[in-house]
Amino acid sequence: MNIIKKMALTFIMTIFLGANSVIAFAEEATNSSAASINETIEHVEKGLAEVNKSDFSAAYLHLKAARLSSENITGDEAIVKEANGSVIQGQIQAKSGNVQKSADLLNKALKLYKSLL
Repeated sequence: MNIIKKMALTFIMTIFLGANSVIAFAEEATNSSAASINETIEHVEKGLAEVNKSDFSAAYLHLKAARLSSENITGDEAIVKEANGSVIQGQIQAKSGNVQKSADLLNKALKLYKSLL
């Protein structure tokens, strides 16, 4: 009888501790995604500023960093995919020297990333 009580107590404690660790892990992933979104937004804004100054090499570096940080974003995959596509197209337009088209695409990407917050 004593063994059954110990096994039941151990089982209940295991379930309780397991549930707490899953909750903590989910909270950490959410915080990590928000940090990635903020980092991506920051790089896109800096890239947009460089595009507007026609400094395409600096813009390329910021947009490349934005694409790398966007890989860690979790959330609505369709919005993330569309925003990443806008950043890529903006990067291509900047490389071509088309400031206005690049700025429009990067502003679109900013709106999409900010909608994830």
